[in-house]
Amino acid sequence: MNSKIGMSHQAYIDTLENQLRQLYAISDLARSRGLDPSLKTECVIAQDIAELVEGLVGPKGVAVRIRELSTKMQREEIAFKIAEEIVCGTFGRMASEAAAEQAIRTALAIFTEGLTAAPIQGVAQVKIKTNADRTRYLAIYFAGPIRSAGGTDQALTLVVGDFVRRLLGLERYKPTAEEISRFLEELRLYERSVGRFQYHVSDEELKKALEWLPVEVTGTESDPIEVSSFRNLERIETNRVRGGALRVVNDGVVGRAPKVLAIIEKLGFQGWDWLREFRKKSEKKSAGFMDDVIAGRPIFSFPSRRGGFRLRYGRARNTGLSAVGIHPATMLVVERFLAAGTQMRLELPGKGGITVPVDSLEPPIVLLNDGSVVRVSLENFDSIKDKIEKILFLGDILISFGDFLYTSKGLSPSGYVEEWWAKDLKKVLTERFGGDLTKAAEAVKISKEKLCAFYESPFFTKPSAREAIMLAVTFNVPLHPSHTFFWSNLDSFQEVMLLREWLNDAAVTLEDDFACKIVGSIDQKVVQILRKIFAPHKFLENKIILEGDDACALAFCLGHGTSRIIEDKDASVLKAISLLSGVEIRDKAPTFVGARMGRPEKAKRREMKPLVHALFPVGLAGGSHRDLLEAAKKGPVFIDIIKRKCPNCKAFTFKVKCVICGCETVVEKCCPQCGRTLKENTCPTCKAGAVGYQRQAVNFKELLEDACGLLGVSSLKTLKGVKGLTNEDKTPEIIEKGILRAKHGLSVYKDGTIRFDATNAPLTHFKPVEVGVSVEKLRQLGYSFDMYGSPLTDSEQVCELKIQDVVIPRKAAEYFMRVANFIDELLEKVYTLPRYYNVKSVDDLVGHLIMGLAPHTCVGILGRIVGFTELNVCYAHPIWHSAKRRDCDGDEDAVMLALDTLLNFSRSYLPAQIGGIMDAPLLLIPFVNTKEVQRQAHDFDVDGAYPLEFYEKTLEKVDAKQISPIIDLISHRLGTEGQFEGFKFTTPISNINLGNAVSSYKQFKSMIEKLNMQLDLGEKIEAVDVRRVALKVLTTHFLRDISGNLRAFSTQGFRCKSCNKRFRRLPLSGRCPFCGGLLTLTVYRGGIEKYLAAAQQLIDKYGLPKYYAQRIALIKDEIKFMFDNKKPRQVSLVDFA
Repeated sequence: MNSKIGMSHQAYIDTLENQLRQLYAISDLARSRGLDPSLKTECVIAQDIAELVEGLVGPKGVAVRIRELSTKMQREEIAFKIAEEIVCGTFGRMASEAAAEQAIRTALAIFTEGLTAAPIQGVAQVKIKTNADRTRYLAIYFAGPIRSAGGTDQALTLVVGDFVRRLLGLERYKPTAEEISRFLEELRLYERSVGRFQYHVSDEELKKALEWLPVEVTGTESDPIEVSSFRNLERIETNRVRGGALRVVNDGVVGRAPKVLAIIEKLGFQGWDWLREFRKKSEKKSAGFMDDVIAGRPIFSFPSRRGGFRLRYGRARNTGLSAVGIHPATMLVVERFLAAGTQMRLELPGKGGITVPVDSLEPPIVLLNDGSVVRVSLENFDSIKDKIEKILFLGDILISFGDFLYTSKGLSPSGYVEEWWAKDLKKVLTERFGGDLTKAAEAVKISKEKLCAFYESPFFTKPSAREAIMLAVTFNVPLHPSHTFFWSNLDSFQEVMLLREWLNDAAVTLEDDFACKIVGSIDQKVVQILRKIFAPHKFLENKIILEGDDACALAFCLGHGTSRIIEDKDASVLKAISLLSGVEIRDKAPTFVGARMGRPEKAKRREMKPLVHALFPVGLAGGSHRDLLEAAKKGPVFIDIIKRKCPNCKAFTFKVKCVICGCETVVEKCCPQCGRTLKENTCPTCKAGAVGYQRQAVNFKELLEDACGLLGVSSLKTLKGVKGLTNEDKTPEIIEKGILRAKHGLSVYKDGTIRFDATNAPLTHFKPVEVGVSVEKLRQLGYSFDMYGSPLTDSEQVCELKIQDVVIPRKAAEYFMRVANFIDELLEKVYTLPRYYNVKSVDDLVGHLIMGLAPHTCVGILGRIVGFTELNVCYAHPIWHSAKRRDCDGDEDAVMLALDTLLNFSRSYLPAQIGGIMDAPLLLIPFVNTKEVQRQAHDFDVDGAYPLEFYEKTLEKVDAKQISPIIDLISHRLGTEGQFEGFKFTTPISNINLGNAVSSYKQFKSMIEKLNMQLDLGEKIEAVDVRRVALKVLTTHFLRDISGNLRAFSTQGFRCKSCNKRFRRLPLSGRCPFCGGLLTLTVYRGGIEKYLAAAQQLIDKYGLPKYYAQRIALIKDEIKFMFDNKKPRQVSLVDFA
């Protein structure tokens, strides 16, 4: 690992290693039985990035060199150095073209930590081509999977290409005007017909980039859509769109220009200064978080709108890495649209993140239908939920400093919060009393213990209003935030004076010279002011009443009982309040954050569509459900399947070992056209490429009887296979696995594994009671001490999560329990090995190994189950998530039982087309090295409290990078024991499972229900203009959908009802030429009209501009003309006679 490791972490690693070694031993022994495509476990261990890179793309020996360079270079520098050495022949002499391709693939693999499919399938090939002036240049061909690399790494691939070009002595690429125009036409065609890119880039910017790029960006066709204007160009091999190449230029070169340029300058590489010509921050097509508002997913707050989410800096145990914290009561008041794991699109700092509960934050404040203003809590919500008329304030949103740092955003001003006040108090006590709490306590008449608790535990020990006033007056510190209203929400000084006049006329009850109750007359202007500052109050007998600390704070802030006056009539609201109270009143909420709902949370078993039990082909014999039991009733069925021959007894089979003599079989190649057996890769007669499969008769009845007899399974309702295999040699699974999956209610994925998908959520610390595991069990797993070093004895103690331990959703645990039973039965009855899991309840899964896998990667990350959550998220260490190249902005990844992956995964099952290896565990990282994960995790803050200087600097809106040295970040700990453990958090939470578990968005059945709830909520939230929401939904969702479906109807193809084959045009026979089945349309009238009524309702209800009503009317006319036209379809010449 090349990192210093503490004894406790080393013991943890040793435990994982021993368990993993045991699993590999079981898997290898099972594989040796010859029932799987390979006799060895196919998920290969890679210890670090170096080994991953060599394992994925090579060249041989590069791993050792990468390890050497990693001790003295950054990752980008290593990539360039390795590329140079490949070209110079350090790893063996190669032809120029081959050397360039190897160098670019290896460099890209280093950029992407060796985890993605981009270096293998994202770069299709690299060629040396010729310019019009006969000079030679370098061309890089990109394919669709390049998307998995991310925009920055895509662009850096071109920089490496330029570097390699120079080493080879090649000229620049000199595009013709037609080639540039072709690229522009292609990109706009792709946006219209296929999908949008992450950034919207102008034609002018694209043209500049294409003129200045020193290597050609081209690629393979990605979609069957052809350009119409610039066709048949000599240097572009296809007339179809090249999605990979388009994405590299649009989202990589132009979209990430500032980030790419910063890396290039750091490397000292010349010739890319032209990137400065692009605007500093490319306009994202979804840059405004309110763009593309989807029907049914509410906007919670307009940008920087008063009453939205108040920005609060900090990190709780379950936030960071893009995840943001909100009060669990906020989840409830927004009609439960928000749940733990629900994605929110945010105004800042990045594109968004998931929401998680943090109950120490400021809660929401609502207006009830009786006029009362109430702070919402989990305790009072049930009693007020049916009375809420308006949501005046959504509460805090907790965002970590690390998220601002990673997105390179300037800090927004922080509100005056308890943590800041605690720092101010401690500073005063140090400066005035030299830290002598006894003297300070005497001066303010508050006990020494309580005074100490005020600044050491600002979330748990808060002063009463009286104590806060005494502290402010005695020590000259600002008034405590808990007793500061949102004064900056007021628009003018006059509103302050109006409120003070009302207070002077009100009946104020005093207790020890402090107000404890205010009873004043009802004045609508005063009512509006109290609502603006979110001051809790109620109405009784035609009077406005404030009680307790709220009354005390309001009376004090307005200078009740004093003769203070304000001479400066132009004074700001905060200055006026400070003058009236005689103490400093800070701005409680200078920054409100806009937000809308993104994707709902997810915790669901992974299923192929439609569901599959066994990767075994059944053709059309299984009917529409691909049922092997149905096929068994039809006698021998001919299907395309691998053809293997026993070298001993010469028998043919599709199995790895001969069923007659037990000898290992070999694939027999044949010509797909004439069927002759081949030894070479090409047929000498047909010139067709050899394939390893042939159309063969399979007796499903015999297969099933033998398998069911072996397994002791008497009856199954259904056993679903696949119509045909998509892997290269048409290699199937053994049918016994499918039978056992069907028996246990499981389904298989394309690579033979069983998976469960869940939304990623970060977790650095937990309590045993939260994860449902006993203290004794945790001690067995290595959790001997809590985060403070005390022995673990109580389930309420806070423990630091080990970096590869995972808290899975309970529904995942219930699913894995069935998977474990499936594996045990498989081991016992098929492989004749002892059972392994012996699971009787979900608790028995604790301590077992799992793998995490992100969809765009091909490397699994080892993890260990340490507990369960009732929420629909997978809680894991941010380092673990980052090792998968993921964050917590709404991403969802797969988790799998490790033994299932080792036993059942095979590369032979993967689809043969480009992108087939994505989302497959080709390799396994057994131990996560913090140094080798994404930079986002290095920017993760692990401080116990932000310093006073941090809060003060936020008011100056400084760049996050400027103050990163004063915050404890993981990047500061790299190379030390502290990179693995010893993390802290700034903001406490009582329980990570609080709040709402399921978003109400998922519970509404129809889109109309969702839309109505979205608009009803919009009308309730003070920070939302519901008319603008309706307009956004209409323009960015409904009209686009209706127009798109209308266009799709006119260009649709046809589908066979039996075999599901699709046809661009209707076959002349009127039936499917493959199976003779009936044909049907692929787009129907109902799909076009489904949003018409809802769109019309929005226009009518909210009085939207007439233009939209006219547009809907035109669409209705077009639909009517298309479907209800009674004229004959074809006119005969006789009609004109």
